[in-house]
Amino acid sequence: MAYEQIWANDESKLSKEEIHKLKKDGLDILNDIDRYAKEGFASIPEEDWGHFKWAGLYLQKPKEAGYFMMRVNIPTGIITNEQALTLANIGKDYGRDVIDITTRQAIQYHWLTIEQLPDIYKRLGEVGLSSIGACGDIPRTIIGNPLAGIDRNELMDTREIVNEVYHFFQRNEDFSNLPRKFKMSISANVQNAGHDLINCLAFTPAVKVIDDVEQVGFHVKVGGGLSSKPYLAEELDVFVLPEQVKDVAIAVTTIYRDYGYRQKRHRARLKFLIADWGPEKFREKLLEVYGSELHLKGEDKVEEWNAGYFYGVHQQKQEGLSYAGFNVPVGRMNSEQLIQLATVAKKYGNGEIRTCNSQNIVIPNVPDGKMADLLAEPVFEKITIKPKSFIGYSVACTGIEYCNLALVETKETTRKLAEYLDEQIELDVPVRIHMVGCPNSCGQRQIADIGLQGVLMKTKEAGMVEAFEIYVGGTLEKDHAKFNEKLKGRVTSENLPAVLKDLFVFFKEEKHPGENFFDFAKRVGVETLQGELDKILAEA
Repeated sequence: MAYEQIWANDESKLSKEEIHKLKKDGLDILNDIDRYAKEGFASIPEEDWGHFKWAGLYLQKPKEAGYFMMRVNIPTGIITNEQALTLANIGKDYGRDVIDITTRQAIQYHWLTIEQLPDIYKRLGEVGLSSIGACGDIPRTIIGNPLAGIDRNELMDTREIVNEVYHFFQRNEDFSNLPRKFKMSISANVQNAGHDLINCLAFTPAVKVIDDVEQVGFHVKVGGGLSSKPYLAEELDVFVLPEQVKDVAIAVTTIYRDYGYRQKRHRARLKFLIADWGPEKFREKLLEVYGSELHLKGEDKVEEWNAGYFYGVHQQKQEGLSYAGFNVPVGRMNSEQLIQLATVAKKYGNGEIRTCNSQNIVIPNVPDGKMADLLAEPVFEKITIKPKSFIGYSVACTGIEYCNLALVETKETTRKLAEYLDEQIELDVPVRIHMVGCPNSCGQRQIADIGLQGVLMKTKEAGMVEAFEIYVGGTLEKDHAKFNEKLKGRVTSENLPAVLKDLFVFFKEEKHPGENFFDFAKRVGVETLQGELDKILAEA
């Protein structure tokens, strides 16, 4: 550790978690895993349970049972063929055949035990993968453009930049004790594939004329984040060249480490520091820590938001090659499906599979003449290239099945809900539905057309039951970005499909041709949607 922990001077102002981190760095758990694996879960002191986050692990519900959820970092979503097969076999051998794609392009397992971890880490390491830093108060996996390097809508290939920044922070003890988690996005895709406004730090595509030459680079946004108090990121007045990205990322992370809040866990994210300081003060500190001047902003090249969806067959920037985007329903597949995807990707492409923050996949580098044969493969009967509208645009977090924080089941509830809606109603536009089991919003409820947040509701007939709050009108669309707004009234899990069907019937009857749900909600107003929901609930 080559820095001074300036916050350690007054422990009376630190949260209990911060005091514990002063005694033992989160990454130190890596030194203990082999020993715990030999001695068993009972040998792990409870005060060490939280440190497993730095190793990419959370204890599942109930914690005392000793089963772990693991996230594996997939920087910008790119998985080689060898990595895909390794990930599939880990799921088959240890994860009870459950493999999830997260909204940060990671791969997630469940049901892992402490005894299995050394072999899992060995397998991951052999193919250049890691779960280190996938959780914890540390820089997390870097999300970005899953089409990096092949994208006709990118200003530059960001793969090398992402890898450089990611590997700098991996196992770096200078940055393993941040106030809270730190999420980065690096993308040169003009459709905002990196969800810039909900990340702690985001680099977005831009150009600037410097010495009479137009340079391609990035603008910088800081302080985005969701959870119970969401903030959209603020843009700094800087233009960053590709070779400056790593050092700017280091400087921003340093500021957060040294000046971020550590008194209360619920107010420790970078977004709270940015909200208090403002972008101008933060920019001044950035230049001070960075050590030299940065160019002022250039021309923003973000055009529109694709919400991380790449369905269908599309030409790559490489002549004669195309990629195909597929739906993985609610981001969950089994090991055999991943093996089949890897096999198909190698047979018809270069073996790569790419994960999207919409919990879906892309298979790139397929010669145009082979695409029809690829699409005819049996694996694409369930993982489809042209999904029905609702299942194709539904996102769900892990839910109460495995998560200690969740109040309700989410994955299966979302799948059944989407399938029901696809049977009952047909729309001329997709509607993005995101379901979350708690306010932490791993399923990014706030940016959805329809956000569903799980709660518990007391009923006369059945006592406490699973229910949902409904939020409407979220987007990260350029110049219109906003979080969705809550409608009054809670809907039981049992009644949710019928209630949403009726709400979408109203949408279908009242919308203009081609009008999407966000524009519709903006036009008619939340009050109108609230009135319609009130009528639906009164008749339910």
